[in-house]
Amino acid sequence: MGYGMATNIKGPAIFLAQFMGDSAPFNSLPSITKWAAGLGYKGVQIPSWDGRVFDLKMAGESKTYCDEIAGICREAGVAITELSTHLQGQLIAVHPAYDEAFDAFAPAAVHGNPAARTAWATEQMIYAARASGHLGLKVSVSFTGALSWPFTYPWPQRPGTLISESFKELARRWKPILDVYDSEGVDVGFEIHPGEDVFDGATFEMFLETLGNHPRCAINYDPSHFVLQHLDYLAFIDIYHSRIKAFHVKDAELNTDGRQGVYSGFQPWVNRAGRFRSLGDGQVDFGSIFSKLAGHGYDSWAVLEWECCLKDSSVGAAEGAPFIAKHIIPVTAKAFDDFAGGAVDHEQVKRMLGLSRKV
Repeated sequence: MGYGMATNIKGPAIFLAQFMGDSAPFNSLPSITKWAAGLGYKGVQIPSWDGRVFDLKMAGESKTYCDEIAGICREAGVAITELSTHLQGQLIAVHPAYDEAFDAFAPAAVHGNPAARTAWATEQMIYAARASGHLGLKVSVSFTGALSWPFTYPWPQRPGTLISESFKELARRWKPILDVYDSEGVDVGFEIHPGEDVFDGATFEMFLETLGNHPRCAINYDPSHFVLQHLDYLAFIDIYHSRIKAFHVKDAELNTDGRQGVYSGFQPWVNRAGRFRSLGDGQVDFGSIFSKLAGHGYDSWAVLEWECCLKDSSVGAAEGAPFIAKHIIPVTAKAFDDFAGGAVDHEQVKRMLGLSRKV
């Protein structure tokens, strides 16, 4: 299984994206960080695209600005866990079928111009690398984008090189971006997510291989997306733990029946067989997840990403901090059976193995 030295996971923390709004306390960094701290959160993951809390271009160009941002968070009682670039990362690669829909993630000046939109997204990612460096962060979280997602199901039969070509192009676009992150000492934790070309372990391996095993290509682990695919999210940790650098704590459930399976029949979220839930309301075994991550040496943040088709967000946020805190394992510095041990006696070891006898 490959367990190493157990470590303490940091948290609880909260991803601010789903809570941003135009009314207080959700419309500015000072007020929303105080709100988060008041609920018991120790860290915040910042949506880098939301100008109400963060100016990404300024952050990429000015350490002074980043020091001010960090100071606001510190004064509120929270640390910055990571910068999120999910929306910008999505735009690094967009299949034409999604051009119009994903234009909404970009400025109006690049709408209808895929090449300009990709160039804008690339610049944004580089700003985020510099900003992460200015903030002293070791990880950022993002999406890979997608060129081959529309061809996920192999009917009609795909041309033989379609997938390999799409991953080569995806790597071509990401390699220079990851090199900038490398120069800043920052990993990019890609969220393994349906809708991206990297949506499970097999596709992550394809991406990583095409990138030449780039040292900054990492994983933002989110078990909810694996529940909806009926993928073993605990075995995933055992396989990929060395690349897991960030952790979204999000719950989900998959209730298949005679009418719906994992594709969920184009139904709205509340009627889907697979749907996201608030922490503790779904099917994710968080006790085992936190144990595996701690046992494999994961020592970064546990960040609530709240998405639920039923529960109000204010309730989900209030319940999230104590739920995460309860699952974080204070790792012991000694073994439970140390009382029965003693000093190492090498001659005794040889005798116990029968190595002292002449053969």
